[in-house]
Amino acid sequence: EMTASAIIAAGGRGARFGSGAPKQFAALGGKPLLAHSVETFSGLKIIGEIVIVAPGDWTAYVEKEIARIPGSRVSRVVPGGPERQHSVENGLSALSGEPEVVVIHDGVRPFASVPLIEEVIREARAHGAALAALPVGDTVKKAGETGLVEPTIPRETLWLAQTPQAFRYGVLREAFERAREDGFLATDEALLAERIGAHVKLVRGSPYNIKITTREDLALGELLLRLRAGNAD
Repeated sequence: EMTASAIIAAGGRGARFGSGAPKQFAALGGKPLLAHSVETFSGLKIIGEIVIVAPGDWTAYVEKEIARIPGSRVSRVVPGGPERQHSVENGLSALSGEPEVVVIHDGVRPFASVPLIEEVIREARAHGAALAALPVGDTVKKAGETGLVEPTIPRETLWLAQTPQAFRYGVLREAFERAREDGFLATDEALLAERIGAHVKLVRGSPYNIKITTREDLALGELLLRLRAGNAD
C-alpha cells in the first residue's frame, strides 16, 4: 500500500489574529488549534510521518505540547522561513525519505475530514498533484483601475483553493527547485506545480474546512465543534 508523508504548515505569526501568541496555538475546544490537524493526520493509516513547520521560537513548545500527543506520527518539528513557500520547503527537506506522495495542510484548518485528505492523496498519486477546493457560488466581479466593473468572470470556471494539497514527491521537489532558481514566490504549492507543467486535479472540498484567521473564525470553529459533537451523539 502507498504511504504518504504530511507537512503541516504552521510557521506564520498570525498578525491579523490580534494575540500575543500565533493563532495556530490559540485554544479551540480546549487544546491548541494546531493539535486538531496533528490528531487527524496521525489517525490516517496512509500517513507514514508528519513534519510540523512552526515559528522558530515556538518549536520547543510544539515538540513538547503538540508533537507528542497520543498516537502522534510527528517525526520532526522544524522552523519556518520568511514566507510560507520557504517554510514548506523546509518541511520537505526534513522528511526522512522520498515518499510517493507528500500532502501539505494548513495548521489553522482544523476541520479537514479524513475522506477529503485521502481523496486528495489518491488523486495526486494518479495525476501528479491535487488540491481541495470549493466552486465559487457567488457572481464574481472584476474591477478596473477606476473602480468600474470590467466584464464579469464566469463563475463556473472559478474555484477557491483550500488545503490539503498533495503532490508526487518528484513533482513537488522540482516545483520548489524551479521557483528558487527563478526567484518566484507563490501563495500555494499548487501554483508552483502549475508552473512546471504538472497536472493539478481539483477535489471538491468542504465549506466546513475553514481557515482560522481572525477571532471571529475561532468563534465559528467552536460552533462547528459543538455541532460535530452533537452529530456524534
